[in-house]
Amino acid sequence: MLTILGFAMIATFLVLIMMKKMSPIAALVLIPALFCVAVGQGAKLGDYVIEGVGTLAPTAAMLMFAIVYFGVMIDVGLFDPIVRGILRFCKADPMRIVVGTALLAAVVSLDGDGSTTFMITVSAMYPLYKRLKMSLVVMTGVAATANGVMNTLPWGGPTARAATALKVDAADIFVPMIPALAVGLLAVVLLACVLGRRERKRLGMLTLDEALVTEPETVLVGAGSGGSGDRLTKGPRSTGPATGGAEDAEDGEGDEEFKGLDPHRSTLRPKLYWFNAGLTVALLAAMILELMPIPVLFLLGAALALTVNFPHMPDQRARIAAHADNVLNVSGMVFAAAVFTGVLTGTGMVEHMADWLVGAIPDAMGPHMAIVTGVLSLPLTYFMSNDGFYFGVLPVLAEAGAAHGVSPLEVARASIVGQPLHMSSPLVPAVYVLVGMAKVEFGDHTRFTVKWAVLTSLVVLGAGILFGII
Repeated sequence: MLTILGFAMIATFLVLIMMKKMSPIAALVLIPALFCVAVGQGAKLGDYVIEGVGTLAPTAAMLMFAIVYFGVMIDVGLFDPIVRGILRFCKADPMRIVVGTALLAAVVSLDGDGSTTFMITVSAMYPLYKRLKMSLVVMTGVAATANGVMNTLPWGGPTARAATALKVDAADIFVPMIPALAVGLLAVVLLACVLGRRERKRLGMLTLDEALVTEPETVLVGAGSGGSGDRLTKGPRSTGPATGGAEDAEDGEGDEEFKGLDPHRSTLRPKLYWFNAGLTVALLAAMILELMPIPVLFLLGAALALTVNFPHMPDQRARIAAHADNVLNVSGMVFAAAVFTGVLTGTGMVEHMADWLVGAIPDAMGPHMAIVTGVLSLPLTYFMSNDGFYFGVLPVLAEAGAAHGVSPLEVARASIVGQPLHMSSPLVPAVYVLVGMAKVEFGDHTRFTVKWAVLTSLVVLGAGILFGII
């Protein structure tokens, strides 16, 4: 019964938010509360929620101060050269911009933290997408999928969990998987090319100077899918649907949101540019070296950035207020997700779902348990946390494989192929940073991204099988 109710709860949540019948925060809270009562454990709801909140509280604290920190860095102009550099490299070509999004997300993902990756990527790319009226779900989908591939780094989490659960060396899992993961990253870049060409066909191309113009009525007309694009003329902008069917931007927001490149905004601190750049590099280095817990690092970083860049109290309050919406939206989503994960774990739904799925595997599939693990990693890491999968399910799969002579290392390597899909799971706090900062509905992001993320995961699995790694 718990198995059926667990799948029903997840399905109900996904359907309601994808159909936009409920907001993600309301769905994350009310649906698990309802199912908790349905399984006869309503009296324990408070305990489950408190346990879930306690687990995710450090993540919420990290996100709150990280958003303030990176918000201040955007205000003072730290990312302006990056945005301008990407724009010049991309030549205002939508295809190049989407490819640039994938590459930027992949590079920034080297720090091993999805939330930081999404904050930096969206900070740099969001103004370009808004100004050129590109589909924002393309940005979030490509960034999440690229980050998912890179999330397999030994310090990213899943590989370390798999190594710990199966008592093997993380390097023995990751290093042989590098060729397959490289193919997966190439698949993301090719996907970005395809999606970018769609955007180019829909919107055309602008020259650099035209893209930097903030004149509301300036539009692109008559541009095709190739070549250098036609010049801009005045007139109504095309209102064709965005790739994936999501809303691109709210009316009238395009130029307002492009303020990231406004060279005259009052918050710029050009004399402190190298201080801010050095502070950011030091912060990321401290995160990678694990000198302190990440929430503490961002708390200190945000306090220092505010104090140095805005020494006057009214200015500090203004900066905090300017980013309060993002802070409340993202941290609120994380605490709401704590209700969902708390009920899913506390009621035993996750455990029963895992046992059912493992038990459903025919004995004849035993010799192919590595491949089975790779396939199962897609739905399982999407519907449950990495901790639940790697510590609860993976050891059972590895034991079943060992009985048929399958190495635990092969099973461990296969277990990480589902990460491109995992990074868009409603149970991953970082995805709410991505959609929150990009102002994209979670349902739109899910509907657009899942199919491409599944394809990328299968490419990684196929490459692993082809290269004899799995």
